[in-house]
Amino acid sequence: MIEVSKFIPEYKYIPVITGPTASGKSSLALELCRRTGGELISADSMQIYKGLDIGTAKDSAAERAEIPHHMTDIAEPGTYFNVSDYVTACYETIGGLLARGVLPVICGGTGQYISALYYGFDYGRDASADEETARLEKEFEENGIDGIYARLKKRDPEAAAKIHPNNTRRVIRALAVIESTGRTFTEKNSESTSEGPRYPFKLFMIDMDRQILYDRINRRVDIMMEEGIEQEARDLYDSDADKKSTCFQAIGYKEFKDYFEGKSDIDEAVYHIKLRSRHYAKRQLTWFRAMGDDVIRLSPDDSGKNVQKVLDTISQ
Repeated sequence: MIEVSKFIPEYKYIPVITGPTASGKSSLALELCRRTGGELISADSMQIYKGLDIGTAKDSAAERAEIPHHMTDIAEPGTYFNVSDYVTACYETIGGLLARGVLPVICGGTGQYISALYYGFDYGRDASADEETARLEKEFEENGIDGIYARLKKRDPEAAAKIHPNNTRRVIRALAVIESTGRTFTEKNSESTSEGPRYPFKLFMIDMDRQILYDRINRRVDIMMEEGIEQEARDLYDSDADKKSTCFQAIGYKEFKDYFEGKSDIDEAVYHIKLRSRHYAKRQLTWFRAMGDDVIRLSPDDSGKNVQKVLDTISQ
């Protein structure tokens, strides 16, 4: 493990600020950057895409001008970008910041990204699994996910129990791993953490009452509508990007598809954005709470105390 204190003597850990959507993690991370002279690294699987600003709740242009942001706007819509790509790029970014004596402040709510960094998953490429993944993706396009998911339940029931069948990419990858290597997805993940994380991280989660969170989400969606998310979604759908790519499945964009095609009205699109955002927040809470004592919980809307708690913790 690479020690942070070798580069920045006053700190021993890299802070990772996470939590559900609309919980206020960005505000906390920005204030940490101001207090430490740090720079922000996004851990959001949709903020990597250029042009997807309103729907992914990127920090404002002024905030990004004030505090350098990394792992944001690094891929064109339609580009396939997975967890392995993120970890590789994030490690490179962290190394560059530390070499300059700058504290990386990681902020985002994508559970897979956070877990991969925190536990040190090694996502070395497996050519045979890649080939099997391509074959299964073709099968999915022709016949759907049901048969693939049924085989996953038979071959690796533990993985199937953890992966929802609607998460087609993870279902396909899990089956590809076991069919190409003979190892279950769980075994492969366990092996991948044998060396541990590359850097020492401290994980902080903003936790809050679910109903308060849902109210904040509903209001955020209303603000997004006022800021022009409809036009942003239309620009995405009118682009030449592959309509099967990840960004078209992002909440805040996919809900406009039926509206653009004349199959629903705008009120229905907004309703589903709010509904799916609330469901996503619930899954985020479940993910991070499941990390147990590895997560240091923070109270919402208590920025001053939270900033000091993070600073005290990463300095110890």
